[in-house]
Amino acid sequence: MLNLIQTEFLKLRRRKFVWFMLSTSLIMPFLALLYFNYFGKKDIEPMQFYKMSAYGFTLFIILPIVLGMLCTMLMREENQYDMLKQLWIVPVSKMGYLLSKFFVVFVYSICFMLITAVASVIFSVIPGYVALEWGSILNLLEKCIIIGVLSAFVMLPILAIAASQKGYILPACVTLVYAFSGFILMSINAYLHPISSMALIVICNNDIPGVVLKQEMNIPFAFLCIGIWDIVALLLSNIALKRRK
Repeated sequence: MLNLIQTEFLKLRRRKFVWFMLSTSLIMPFLALLYFNYFGKKDIEPMQFYKMSAYGFTLFIILPIVLGMLCTMLMREENQYDMLKQLWIVPVSKMGYLLSKFFVVFVYSICFMLITAVASVIFSVIPGYVALEWGSILNLLEKCIIIGVLSAFVMLPILAIAASQKGYILPACVTLVYAFSGFILMSINAYLHPISSMALIVICNNDIPGVVLKQEMNIPFAFLCIGIWDIVALLLSNIALKRRK
């Protein structure tokens, strides 16, 4: 298992686009900077700035799409050249193979959100829009780590789809639908989709201004939603990988 994980990280070094995708973590912090600069606002509440830079479209759209692309890229090489047949001869555990890919997504997701957190602090404190408050910075780091950890589990169904397909078009299309449906379902029933359930977990302390929920918050249900989707994804991906011998 550890050898598989090490191999996956070594392969990432050759994929420059994977590292380029990390730069998308700067999109929302930079847009937040432009937004508050345009309106000339000063002495902004930290959470108001961080809501736009880290808890909004980054959580619902940008990070899921980036992780979906990463999942597709991680699976594409083996699928395209039928390298799985050689791996099964070694032999390599089907679940071990999939979990090694998942661990890469897990680490990548946390790094993405840590970069977002650092950029949010730099773009808010240095220009003077937000006062330097260690409490709010630590809260931002905590929430970004939570988002990074949960996002990896939230994107497990996409990794499972990528594992079952030789091409990349279907996983890429499903990623887009998956991300935007999670955003839409947030206002309908958040417990139907892992992304919207993750958002509920992030805002469970009711410390993000301007967030109005149309349903009662139930954190166990949110974790249950993510867990059910992941279990089903693991079972289906295991079946799909066993058929590809």
